[in-house]
Amino acid sequence: MISVHGLKKHFRVHKRPPGLKAAVASLFSREYTTVKAVDGISFDIRPGERVGFLGPNGAGKTTTLKILSGLLYPSEGDVRVDGHLPQAREEAFLKKVMLVMGQKQQLLWDLPPAETFELNRAVYDVPREQFRKTLEELTQLLELGDLVNKPTRQLSLGERMKCELAAALIHRPKVLFLDEPTIGLDVSMQMVMRDFIKRYNEETGATLILTSHYMDDVAALCPRVVVIDKGQLSYDGSLDALVQRVRPEKRVVLHLGGPVERQQLESLGQVVSLEAGKAVLQVPQAGLSQALSRALAGLPVTDLNVENAPLEEVVSELFSRSRAAREAEAQA
Repeated sequence: MISVHGLKKHFRVHKRPPGLKAAVASLFSREYTTVKAVDGISFDIRPGERVGFLGPNGAGKTTTLKILSGLLYPSEGDVRVDGHLPQAREEAFLKKVMLVMGQKQQLLWDLPPAETFELNRAVYDVPREQFRKTLEELTQLLELGDLVNKPTRQLSLGERMKCELAAALIHRPKVLFLDEPTIGLDVSMQMVMRDFIKRYNEETGATLILTSHYMDDVAALCPRVVVIDKGQLSYDGSLDALVQRVRPEKRVVLHLGGPVERQQLESLGQVVSLEAGKAVLQVPQAGLSQALSRALAGLPVTDLNVENAPLEEVVSELFSRSRAAREAEAQA
């Protein structure tokens, strides 16, 4: 469904120091620098996949999504979405895709969302009966109710994002690019959005690429992740395999019914945190069974959980390793 090979996007940016003298001088002589937003990444995505597209700020995630949706031209490389060249912006292509950005909105500020829904129906030439059926389904799944008839400016952020998603899906796109769709939402609203996105993917078979700094979004929605940093590919594979590769050890969370000395815990594994009634240990996979047996036999344990390392730590560690490898390669 999506094929990206050797994609590069470089920007030529005017550079000047601050100050009036430098500003005047820049009118006659300008210095430019090249910013490599995306620098040769390649990946393929099958129809119906849900893929997390991860990276730190400035990694090139949004730039890549804009190229895939046809908003930007690539500097180099071959990009195809369902057989189309995105930059050609063919009508058939535009009817298949949608880019939803959590920090941008398509809803008309002074009009109710229902007006934007009707506008999108006309833009995408959606038959009236299909539009009515789709809107009924979206209204039920997202629990929109009377929200669609209120002016957009009167809606909360969570209510606006639900309506944004509904507007984006009026034409039932086959490919959905989601850029920070839950940014700024509270925990309960994030769960609503995740459940809806997953259900839409499962019921329609739409292909989905998600970027998010909320790792809970990624863990809940994306079995596979593509990680980029400084415009280059750092990892492409399953989320579980990434965790096992970067942080194979387990986190053991012990709930304690009495005081415990730190020394007692250190004999079981690395102590991540220790507070009243709770301790978190980092234990190698090979020694997990023995550590659990000793903890249950020698400590006042009332409950315990065995977890993978937090995804935030895994991704951060991957970034650090990738940068160190690139620096070593540059110095060699």
